[in-house]
Formats: sequence, C-alpha cells, structure tokens
Amino acid sequence: MMLTPDKRGGQESELFKKILVANRGEIACRVMRTARRMGIATVAVYSDADARAPHVLMADERVRLGPAPAAQSYLVPELILAAAKATGADCVHPGYGFLSERESFARACADAGITFVGPPPNAIAAMGDKIESKKLAQAAGVNVVPGFLGEIADTEEAVRIAGDIGYPVMMKASAGGGGKGMRLAWSEQDVREGFEATKREGLASFGDDRVFIEKFIESPRHIEIQVLGDQHGTIVYLGERECSIQRRHQKVVEEAPSPFVTPAMRKAMGEQAVALARAVGYYSAGTVELIVSGADVTGESFYFLEMNTRLQVEHPVTEEITGLDLVEQMLRVAAGEPLAFGQDEVKLTGWAIENRVYAEDPYRGFLPSTGRLTRYNPPRHGEGTPRTRVDDGVAEGGEVSMFYDPMIAKLVTWAPTREAAIVAQVAALDRFELAGVGNNIDFLSAIMQHPRFRKGALTTGFIAEEYPEGFHGAPADETLLRRLAAIAVVADCEQSRRAGSIDGQLGTAIAPSNERIVTIGDRRYAICVDGYDGGMLVHIDDAAPLDVVMHWRPSQRVVTARIDGEEWTVRIARAIGGWKLTARGGSHVVRVLPPHIAALTHHMLEKVPPDLSRFLLCPMPGLLTRVEVAEGQRVEAGQPLAVVEAMKMENILRAERAGTVATVRHAPGDSLAVDAVIMEFE
Repeated sequence: MMLTPDKRGGQESELFKKILVANRGEIACRVMRTARRMGIATVAVYSDADARAPHVLMADERVRLGPAPAAQSYLVPELILAAAKATGADCVHPGYGFLSERESFARACADAGITFVGPPPNAIAAMGDKIESKKLAQAAGVNVVPGFLGEIADTEEAVRIAGDIGYPVMMKASAGGGGKGMRLAWSEQDVREGFEATKREGLASFGDDRVFIEKFIESPRHIEIQVLGDQHGTIVYLGERECSIQRRHQKVVEEAPSPFVTPAMRKAMGEQAVALARAVGYYSAGTVELIVSGADVTGESFYFLEMNTRLQVEHPVTEEITGLDLVEQMLRVAAGEPLAFGQDEVKLTGWAIENRVYAEDPYRGFLPSTGRLTRYNPPRHGEGTPRTRVDDGVAEGGEVSMFYDPMIAKLVTWAPTREAAIVAQVAALDRFELAGVGNNIDFLSAIMQHPRFRKGALTTGFIAEEYPEGFHGAPADETLLRRLAAIAVVADCEQSRRAGSIDGQLGTAIAPSNERIVTIGDRRYAICVDGYDGGMLVHIDDAAPLDVVMHWRPSQRVVTARIDGEEWTVRIARAIGGWKLTARGGSHVVRVLPPHIAALTHHMLEKVPPDLSRFLLCPMPGLLTRVEVAEGQRVEAGQPLAVVEAMKMENILRAERAGTVATVRHAPGDSLAVDAVIMEFE
C-alpha cells in the first residue's frame, strides 16, 4: 500500500501500489487510465490472441495467460492470481464479464491476500443467482416480475410452467447476463425449441445450465439504477440509465437520464435499489436492472430484473452526467475509504448517450464479423459543449477475433439537452472511420435520426418493430442526396485538377460551367460547377446554387464541407465511375460523369448475381455445433437445419423453402468461414 493525497480535504488515504486488470479490450484500458491518473502501477494479462492488443501495450507490466479461448485464459482464476502474485499486484479489478461476478474468484483473491475491487463475495453470490436474487428482492420489498423461481428439470416441465404463467414468457439462464442465455417464447413450440438452447448457452457462458421462466412484460422499457456503496454503510443511487434499445437482449444504445423517468419515479426506483443493496451488505459500484411497462403512463409498474454486481458497460453515461469517475470510486471503496458525498449531493447535469460500435453487419442480418481493422480512426475526444468520448481497446491493424465479444468501441456524447446529445452522436458517427470488418455505424446513425427515438418513445422491441425486414440503410431525403451530389462533384473536380497538375493531360484549372451528370440510386441530376475564391457554387438542375466550401485531398477518408453555412461530414472513397459517400446512416454510390459519357452508359446492363438458393451457406465465421437433418431428408420452410456458434451465441439456420437435402458437407465440430457451404439441396 502507499499513501496518496485525498482530494476531499487534504487528509491522506491508503490506496494501492499496483493493480492487475483481469480483463481485456476497452474495459481494461478504461481501468488503467484511471489507475494511472491515481498513480497506481498497472498489470495486464492477455491470451495469445491479444499479445499486441492496446491494453497489453498500455500496461506497466504484462503476463501471458494462455491460448485464445477464454476458458483457457481469462476465465482461469488460478492463472490470474498467479500473475498477481508474480508481479506483486495488491489488488485486482475484474472489469465486466469473465470473472467479474464469480463469488469463488472474489474469495480466492481474499484468500491470497489480494484486494478484489468489487463487492463482497456474499453479495456476488446473492445477486449472481437470478433465482435466489428475486427471492431476496421480494423479501427486501422490491417489485418483482411474476414467474417461476424454482429449478426446472426438463423441457416438458418448462412447457407446463410457461403455460401456467401465460405466454409470452422469457426463459433465462440463472447465471446469465449480457443478453446471453435468454429466449423469448410466444408459444409452446418456442419453449420446446429454445429451452435446451438456453441451458446450453448458460453452461457455455457461465458454467451454470439452470434456467428460470418469468412473464414477459409487453411494451417494456429497460431502466437501470446505478448504485454505489462504501464499507461503512453508506449507499447512494446515481440516477438511472435508459437501456431499451436492444437486439437479441444485447444493449445497443444507452442514455442517462431516461426520457421516460420522472423525478418521483427516479426516487422510488433509487430507494428500492438501495434497499436491495443494503439487504445483501453491498458495497462498490453495482447496477439494479428494472423493467417498466411503457404502457403505464404513471410509471409505477416497474419490476426488478437482476442486479449486476460489477461495473456496467454503459457506466460512462452516468459518469458524464454526475461528474464522477466510477473506477476511482471503486478503488477508493476497495481501499476502505468512506464515500465523500451523500444522496443529497448527487446532481444530474445534462444528457449523455452511448452507442456501442459492434463488429457485425446490419446489412446482412447483423451477422458477426471478424478480421483485421484495416482502418480505425474514431472521432477525437472533445471537451467542449457538446463533448465526445470514445472508450475502446482496439487499434488500426488489430484483429477482431471470434473468441470474444464483438464490441469494438463505445461512442459517448454529452450535451445540455437530449436533442443536442443526439445531434452530436450523428455528427460523431459520420466522422467514425472503420474498415476491414462489418460494423453497425450506419445502423446506429439511423437509430439516432429515427423520429420515434427522437421522441423518446422507446421499448425493448424498438429494433424488431422499426426494422422488421432488416436494415437497408437510413432513408435519405432529397436534401441529403443533393448535398452528397454536390460533395461528389467538388471532389471530382479536385481530383481532376490535381491529376492535371501532375501529368499535364487533364487541364490545370476548374473551368467555369463544368458540367456533370450525377446519379445516386434512381436519382439523376444535371450539375454545373463555378469556382470562386474560397469555394464553389454548385448548380443542381434548376434550383438555386449551393455555396460549397470544402478543403479535401484525394488521400483523405473523411471530408467536412460547409454547404450554405451548414457543416456536413462524409466518409469518402473512390468507386467505379465516381464515389462512395457514407453519411447519416447510409452509404451511397455517387456516379459523376461528363454528359456524353453518361449518355453512353445510361442503358448499360447490370450484372446479375449467381443463384445460390440451392446451398445453405454459413452466414458468419463460427463453430458448427449441430446438424439437424440428413442427406436425402425432405425439409419444410422454417425447419432448423444446423446450429452455428459465434461469439458465444447460438445461431439456428433454417430452411428458406421446402426441398430435399442432397449432400451435407460439414460435420459438428467443424470451424466454418463466412459463406462456407454447409449443405446442398436437390
């Protein structure tokens, strides 16, 4: 231990000399940044897949754990503790996921004389079991969702229980979290198909295959309360977070505060969360998750879901509106310090929104994506108003592996109002450069611009309800298309000017009335460009000219143009016959041609893609865990054919239409690449 000046009054307080972060990626980097600011040395642990990862390079010391699979590295407590002893670390921060909610790991740390930066083991045990935690919540006077809290032996018992509760029901792994080990069932068939899969996911992700069933609240909102307690009996709540925008029970967008929660609701929810924490002797940071019926305008129908006894992925939005560093608070509490403030001193200021940038392709049904980040340049941190924050643990040239969670970064914006924070998110997403893996940046931008999101009319069904046919890019209005056309023409003129200055063949200046034909999808514009000192006037058809000021070089991947005084940021790349421009949640191929060339190409035929309907293709890199049919078997539309596990989630592949299986090319246990042929139909 060492003595460090205490900011709260000049007294001295015992803190730690060296911290081992038992995690990887962005959360490991996040913890290390605070530790470094507090003068605490850092130790990173890593698997073979993360040998050159940013969290490893960032640390003062680093220890290899083992092979890439988490079960052989990050999930082995003995390896973590051996690393802590070898480096002389006197505390361990578990981050989230992995060992963060393992009671046995917290006890093992204590037995080894190493401080676990988190809650006491008994609190982890009490809240980590979803069945027992609901019983404790009931005893503490907390509202709970109706359901069956006992252990369920098999599928037949699950079907009976679900029928007694009444559909729809939610099946959940008892030790689950992070959206894993959860299945929504609307019918008996859903229970029969999903119960065993829920058990398997619980066992694979958490080492526990127990499942419980509860009533599914329709039109639900997902609200969570951040709590913070010390070892001296003080527990406070730090407001709420709205986490209703989810896909497959995995949070995508979080914000604080919630546009739905009133001050009276906040107080009622916060007091119940504190009562539950007090009932289990909780200290450190933790989160009580609640489900609220969006149909209840009074906001009184909120129910306890679970308590996460760790730092949440979405903790930055709470930090942004409270001004607190939750990692610092966890360290101070772990060192035995009392909280320096009480409930009355917790003030919520402004609005913060967090978008999770995932390695998944929304244009292909959100399939997980792996590969190397050939381009990674997130928007820079900004401390003004609004301000931007990026929490990440990747770097350009690094690899997104199939072994871990697909989250790449967390993009956070803060502003005095919700609307301003949303506008800042759209602008920041436009500036986010990411290439080499599929990503959901366009999708996040589309959500930010969606009228329903802007109104705050959120439920956990938002994505399924608003994108029932999948995501195909955010809709582009005429204003956006015309501005993209203007940017593409100006870029084309600049490209021609630079080419001419190099080889002398294409002219050296932009001549007055440069004519172009521009096509974007089914739109076609006749454009003339006039150069002037400091910018250009872009005439589109017969409309009033646009005043465009744009400083761009052909090597730039992001361009910011001021059009009629308004700033537009666009990601730009060359495409055949023009440019690929990405902005406001959509990618658009903008073809820019002289009129005589445009006339020649107007009626050219497009290539017809090959017919692959006879094949079942693997939609993502993963492990084939089951094949449900045999060669020669007749199948019907919707029938399960195979199961592929990718990034800890089981994906059931179903027949798109009726047919007969001709050949099965892979067997369970095979590792598959994207578009690998699993089976062929007659």
